[in-house]
Amino acid sequence: MYQRLLNRPAPTGLRRWTRTAAPVGLVVLLTCSAVACTADPGEVGAAGSGTAGSSTSSGSGAGQDAPAATLATSTKAVEIITGGSAGGVSLATSRAVFATAAVVVIAQVGHEAGVREGSAQADRLGVPLLLLDNDEQSGSGATSSTPSLSSAATAGSASAGAPSPLEPALSAEVARLGARAVLVTTPALAPRLGALPNVRVVTDPATLPPVSHVLGESDLMVLVDKSIDFSVKAAATASAAAAGALVLPVAGTDPRADPAAISALAKGMPKRVLAVGAAFGPVPRLTARLRVAQTGIELPGGAQTLFPGRRLVALYGYPGTPGLGVLGEQDLPASIRRAKKLAALYDRLSAEPVVPAFEIIATTAQREAGADGDYSGESSVQSLRPWVQAAGKEGVYVVLDLQPGRADFLDQARRYRELLRLPNVGLALDPEWKLAPGQRPLGQVGGVDAAEVNSVLTWLADLTAKEALPQKLLVLHQFRLSMLREEKRINTSRDEVQVLVHMDGQGSPALKDGTWRAVTAAAPKGMPFGWKNFYDEDQPMLTPSQTMAKNPTPFMVSYQ
Repeated sequence: MYQRLLNRPAPTGLRRWTRTAAPVGLVVLLTCSAVACTADPGEVGAAGSGTAGSSTSSGSGAGQDAPAATLATSTKAVEIITGGSAGGVSLATSRAVFATAAVVVIAQVGHEAGVREGSAQADRLGVPLLLLDNDEQSGSGATSSTPSLSSAATAGSASAGAPSPLEPALSAEVARLGARAVLVTTPALAPRLGALPNVRVVTDPATLPPVSHVLGESDLMVLVDKSIDFSVKAAATASAAAAGALVLPVAGTDPRADPAAISALAKGMPKRVLAVGAAFGPVPRLTARLRVAQTGIELPGGAQTLFPGRRLVALYGYPGTPGLGVLGEQDLPASIRRAKKLAALYDRLSAEPVVPAFEIIATTAQREAGADGDYSGESSVQSLRPWVQAAGKEGVYVVLDLQPGRADFLDQARRYRELLRLPNVGLALDPEWKLAPGQRPLGQVGGVDAAEVNSVLTWLADLTAKEALPQKLLVLHQFRLSMLREEKRINTSRDEVQVLVHMDGQGSPALKDGTWRAVTAAAPKGMPFGWKNFYDEDQPMLTPSQTMAKNPTPFMVSYQ
């Protein structure tokens, strides 16, 4: 937990942790795991109650201690540091967090003991930690507030005793901070740093000039990717922690995917976000993800993104109509029990949590044109709402399936906007029942162009973004390649929507396997897939173990 990462008690919420005076709030999101600050924070000088830039007296006149550091300010709500090397990240983090520092701590990448000690000393003093890269290569660690802002890395090599390419950048950062002393926790570095102008280089903390560690309010938080290299995590977190950051470990670079990050962000959103690592970007996407995480609303099964965080096992059909699928074979309470029982059969087979689901036919293909002439019967929102709401209370995900006839998929999707505003509701398009002019249901297998699919996807993504909802599922049914025309052009880039291609052919296992291979080969790269089992039409129907043996493993399994 984050309190252990910083060796201090956990704060209440995110806004009340006092450490170093901060003019504005800051969240730092990092592609690294948390720094192991093994030493106790301790006290250096007098820990006063003044603001940053003040001093605490240890005497009078010339005996006054200098403030350890003051914090940087920024008018940018969200920034991303794109540098990759540990040295570059340490410089960029220092620039983003600190305005001044009387003392700077320096360590060598690859010297783990020195980096750990440097992290502890930086935290104890409340000052930046700067790292020299072990391979004598550096990235600039450029900070960007827009995706286009970046800076090229500096790389090179140096012989023993000669300045390394990073040293000019490090020297410039020490000068910018106005440091009077440098504490080196990798002793072999001390001779190389002797050329720093007007700066005292020491290896013993006891010989540092006296500084006051000034405490004040801070709204600084660090989210850390658990998987990143130790030196990069130290470079990213040590300075932030020293400035008062709350360090919280996150699984990956999407805060929506981690329930712990969602819970923390829901307690209070800081005013400024600094993300360290290009994978967090671009800035607009990160901004939107944080807005969703701040709501604290999670999907059935947890978190706010769909896959690979869960596996759906669904009953398909229309309430009250057994002929349209198993969902209609029992009433609502019994359907919830049946969906849960069916999902439980997959628990031991799945590495991901298994979530029960309903796939409800919201618009049903009709033999007759009807009053509107579209050969599709549209269920009312009022008739579906009890099923959707009861499912949500029971942790059941709901997919609304559209069989449009001659209607437009987008026009039908808009009918269910109020239900799609709920976090546990997604959408499915069934092109089998999409008719061209002159066609009628059951006379042929229909199909849809990628452009029409994308119109629905864009509308659904915009709705999800506007409402700051968890990620929405858009299921595309397919058992013939002609059902999804120009399939490679389907837009899978919208972060708000997870598209899944669902193979719902029926027949013998061999026949279905052939369809599966064709469907999975034709889909856009990275697409997750679904599989449908038919109780009556499959010969025989696959068991859960056989279903999960498919390659790729389906993330959604439906039963009809």
